[in-house]
Order: sequence, then C-alpha cells, then structure tokens
Amino acid sequence: MKRDVVVLNCGSSSVKFAIIDADTGEAGLSGIAESLGNSDASLTFKHNGSKNKVQLSPNAGHTEALNAIQTVITDTGVAPIAVGHRVVHGGERFKQAALVDDSVLADVEKYASMAPLHNMANLKGITTAQEAYPDLPHVVVFDTSFFQKMPEKAYLYALPKALYRDHGIRRYGFHGTSHKFILDSTAALLDKPVAQTSIISAHLGNGCSVTAIEQGIAVDTSLGFTPLEGLIMGTRSGDLDPSLPGTLQNKLGKTADEINDLLNKSSGLLGISELSNDCRTLEDAALEGHEGAKLAIEMFCYRLAKYISGYMIAVPSLDAIVFTGGIGENSSLIRETTMGYFSHLGVDIDTDRNLQARFGKGGDIASDSSNKRVFVVPTNEEWVIAAEAATFA
Repeated sequence: MKRDVVVLNCGSSSVKFAIIDADTGEAGLSGIAESLGNSDASLTFKHNGSKNKVQLSPNAGHTEALNAIQTVITDTGVAPIAVGHRVVHGGERFKQAALVDDSVLADVEKYASMAPLHNMANLKGITTAQEAYPDLPHVVVFDTSFFQKMPEKAYLYALPKALYRDHGIRRYGFHGTSHKFILDSTAALLDKPVAQTSIISAHLGNGCSVTAIEQGIAVDTSLGFTPLEGLIMGTRSGDLDPSLPGTLQNKLGKTADEINDLLNKSSGLLGISELSNDCRTLEDAALEGHEGAKLAIEMFCYRLAKYISGYMIAVPSLDAIVFTGGIGENSSLIRETTMGYFSHLGVDIDTDRNLQARFGKGGDIASDSSNKRVFVVPTNEEWVIAAEAATFA
C-alpha cells in the first residue's frame, strides 16, 4: 500500500506542493501556486507527465491557493495519509518533526522574528491546510532541527552570554532537510554508514548555505540566527560588518525594518549585479560582458570557496564536497569557478564530468588525481518531509 503524503512549502507569495510516496520519494503530483496577492496569481502543476496551469482569481491568497490545490489532489484520486509542512525556524525547542497542535502553532509564530520572510507564511499554510484536511495528521518539519547537535563553539556568538540564556540569540542554521538528504545520499554513494560519513554540503539556490558534517553530525553551518548570515545569496547580503545596519539607518534615513528589507530583498547577487538575482540570467549576461554580472559571480564563488575551505578544519575526516540546490546542481560555471580555488590543495574537478553533471543527473565530478571526492547530488527535501510526516500517520 502506497503511503502518499501531501507536502506543503508556503512562502510569502507562493505555495509549493507535492504528493510524495514516503517510501520511494516519487512525486506523483507536484506544482506551485505563485504570484499570490497579485493580479496574475496562478496554479501550475504536473501530473503523470502532463503540465497544467490554472489561473486563480486576481489577488488570490493562500486560502484560495490551498483550496485549489486540494481540488487538484482530489481529482487525481490520491488518498493521502498525512500532510507535511516545511517550517523554517524551530528555535531550540524542536529537535525533530512535531505533530501540529496549539502549542506548536504558538511556537512557530514565536520564532517568526528569527525568520521574518518565512515562518508567518509557513503558519498561514498550516492553518489553512488544517481546514482543507481536518482529518489528517499535520506534521511540521523544521529546517533548524538538523543543526541541534552543533557544539557551543559553533553556534554561540561572541556576545554577552546572557543574550543567549535570556533571548535565544545564537546560530541556528537552515536548509536542514536538504543537508540531511544530501548526507544520506552521499553516504550511499560512498557505500558508508551515515554515522561514518563526513562531508561539506553546499546548498546553493536563491538562499544558500554550507554545512560541515563530521561523522553524520552537523558541526557547523553558514546560516545563523536568521537566514541572512553566511554566503552571498540571490537577494540576501550574507556576512557583513555588524555596524553597517546602524550606519545605513543614519546615512539613508531609513528605519530598522527598511534596512532589514534592504539586506534581505535588495542585496546579494541582485544588489551587486544591479541586474538580477537569477544565476542563469547573470551567467548569460557575464558572457556578453556585463561587468556587474561578472563581479557578482566572482564574489559569489570566492565567498563560497572561503566557507568550504574553512569548514575543512571542522571536518578532519572529510570524504567529499557536495553541491546541491538549483545553482549547485545546474551551474557548471559556479562549481568550476569555486573549485578552481582549491587546486593548490590537491582538490580538482574534471571539466567534462562537471559539464555532464547537470539537470538532475548529478555524479562524481572530481578528477582522477583529486585527493577528495566532489559530488553533485540533486536534493529532495520533499521526500525528507514526507518520510517524517508518515511516521505520525
């Protein structure tokens, strides 16, 4: 008997969804409702190889989108056993997936200040989906749970310790479901138990993070108290001088919230290039000589290489460096440029293997002479969420 799970990932203006077989990871149905709140709100989904698009009413919100998604699921005849929800921030309370109840919902809202672009949208998705599927167990799977075994030296900031004790100010990490999937998949590729597998996993998309995993345990990661710290991202700045937000407030005459928006929505690849946050657009423009695009790619890869090399200290028994996410899986240029910084350390990639490992293929892209393996592994966060949710059914 198939154990199909509805997996929902609600963003501020979109709802990604899929029906995932918890045992095989196969997606019988998947899609996205996007441009919610705008005049061109729509629902696009793929079922049995056929792609369909439904125009939603102008300015449709999460409730209408989820109702439309429920109708699509019902029409397929699938009988799900649970609903799994991706939630970005679970603080220190949630070290694993949790069955939704009032206290869980209250904590998802409480942690929203730590993930302002995500948690409230996640919460809206949960409560709306509960109305659509009142008889199914609803399970939340947190991005932060995978990092709850990091040592204090990695997760504490060099601030007065009371800020951690009294207010939970620490580094939490995100993209946990992706990094967990990559760990499990890489262990299988290496034919090693997960508990004996050590990798540096680079999840690169519009949001980016690098995680150091030693002997199956996440020991450090680049994202911090919020999903703003660390690497340069699509529209997020990543690391910067902590005094800059205050300085920008004074110089620009903006509020703290406005500066927060600037750092989260107008910076990163978009801010540097002054063109786009989409890596594909930037690569095309760079080939045509666009200086901003070339600089954005160069900075992105340089910062990424610095993080990966730094985490080699945290992972002394390193088996492999692994790329995943939309950029990590598909951009041979980003991988080649990043790994070019490691040639003097004896880590090399093969040009042909790198070019072939795109668009869902993945594979080992290390050269024969490389002293470390380098993999491209397509991620499947939805499968992780489905498998966790199915345990509550």
